[in-house]
Amino acid sequence: MSEDNRNIVLFAIIAGLILLGWPFIASRIAPPAPKPAVTAQARTAAPSTPALPAEGTVAVRDRKLVLAETPRLAITSATLKGSINLKGARIDDLVLLRHRETIEKNAAPVRLLSPSGTEHAYFARFGWTGTGTTLPDSNSLWRADAATLTPARPVTLGWTSPEGVTFQIRIAVDPQYMFAITQSVGNPTAHPVKVQAFGLISRTGAPKDIDTWTNHVGPVGVFGSGANYDIGYPNLAGKDASFFGKIWGSNAKPGANYFDHQGGWLGFSDIYWLAALVPDQQAQVHAGFRGAAGDVYQADFTTQAKVIAPGKQATQSSRFFAGAKEVRLIDQYQDDGGIANFDKAIDWGWFRIVEKPIFYYLEFLFKLIGNFGVAIIVLTITIRGLLFPIAQRQFASMAKMKAIQPKMKAVQERYKDDKPRQQQEIMALYKAEGVNPLAGCGPTLLQIPIMYALYKVLILTIEMRHQPFVGWLRDLSAPDPLTPINLFGLLPFSPPALIAIGVVPIILGISMFFQFKLNPAPMDEAQKQVFAIMPWMMMFMMAPFAVGLQIYWITSNTLTILQQRLLYARHPELMTPTAGQAGKPAAKPRATKR
Repeated sequence: MSEDNRNIVLFAIIAGLILLGWPFIASRIAPPAPKPAVTAQARTAAPSTPALPAEGTVAVRDRKLVLAETPRLAITSATLKGSINLKGARIDDLVLLRHRETIEKNAAPVRLLSPSGTEHAYFARFGWTGTGTTLPDSNSLWRADAATLTPARPVTLGWTSPEGVTFQIRIAVDPQYMFAITQSVGNPTAHPVKVQAFGLISRTGAPKDIDTWTNHVGPVGVFGSGANYDIGYPNLAGKDASFFGKIWGSNAKPGANYFDHQGGWLGFSDIYWLAALVPDQQAQVHAGFRGAAGDVYQADFTTQAKVIAPGKQATQSSRFFAGAKEVRLIDQYQDDGGIANFDKAIDWGWFRIVEKPIFYYLEFLFKLIGNFGVAIIVLTITIRGLLFPIAQRQFASMAKMKAIQPKMKAVQERYKDDKPRQQQEIMALYKAEGVNPLAGCGPTLLQIPIMYALYKVLILTIEMRHQPFVGWLRDLSAPDPLTPINLFGLLPFSPPALIAIGVVPIILGISMFFQFKLNPAPMDEAQKQVFAIMPWMMMFMMAPFAVGLQIYWITSNTLTILQQRLLYARHPELMTPTAGQAGKPAAKPRATKR
């Protein structure tokens, strides 16, 4: 195996170790604070905490009929529209006015919450458990002191038990997606009342979004030290950790997963949407997730019990987020709203320190240019420009290695029967010639976090969703819809996803083909065949990905071609065959043409 081939293999091994082994290494170098233990007792209910029953399912009916069956309080703001069910005091009807289901002009706004009894029911409820009085439940009818909830007009819901104990839920909503919930209990009776406030989110059915190791979709929460992405819908349904979950050391258990901690938050996260409960950040809570029959999943928390003496009142505050995971807004709720680690609702992953600056720069370019596709192109040019000095050093190192190949071959031949001496002489040769054999890999390794971070930004952030580029490319977050397989829609059939290759993926394959053509021909025939089919394999592999990511890759390939032409012109020796390629024709030095 030649030295160049060894470098390629070494680079692949190191890259694989970084991607697969980093969590293990990081946990040894800088171990995180220990996560709260999930004991059998904690996974059911603490002895002092009455069990909070999971919301069940009912027969599915038309949403309009379900909404008309119960008295409702309207929700109106610039970003939200919906209603609160006064039966059970549920926030169960909510659409996001800034985001549409499809790219069509008259598309309906994204529906996030839907009442029980409808398809994909999804709602939040706040109430109490306790003893000493009758408590309101999911069938209790509440009174409202106003007909509409707006950012300028909070609403208070009231209910009185047969014993005379008064319960109130004051609901306020900000101009974005956050509800402020204040739960109060007044005890005018002659006997003490013991209560615990709770909040819950109930969801029927898992979302269409797929949970992957690069982007968590499902239950997510902050229970003390940091965000917990270990728990998935299969865990709540009674299944053990997935294959990759076991590799990464998932702490999720089959069934309910509960934690005792201070503050934090928890909820259900999709790629772009989030519904989350945010208890008082100073309160001790018992919080977690569970599953129930009928494909129902629930996130809930209960506060510590309070004994309300006769003539006294107790109040507990919390918040409820229901909306889009807009990056700056999420950061604002964390920084100004005091919600610890709320930005981890977006699964930035290992390279968040690189990803967030890239996102902010991309957002700046979009606001400056007005076209997200062009912003991606400019971002790619910027990154490749910053990495160009690294590429220069890499090519210079490759040129030095190429220059000493004859001397290295001589050393290998001279000491072919004495491997230890051979290695000593090769290292001496490296030192004498001022060559670092790993220098060719090092610069490439430095690019891995940056390229991976850009990939994460493009697939994670809602800011690219439904953003047009040019022509038929009306949604950069979706695959290219135009394919020559059905003559660009002229033939009345939709080809299978496996062969529905769009125009942009084809351009990607062509750009990669020309990029590979500029490389020196490999000595090994097997490598030649791999490089020959690689562009077309990548064309098929990338076809289902977002167009925005494909545009980045095409731009990157084009810049790489220009960069290679420039650097090969500076180092033409890289285009000539090595001593081990005697008898083989030299590659045409295309890069030397101007």
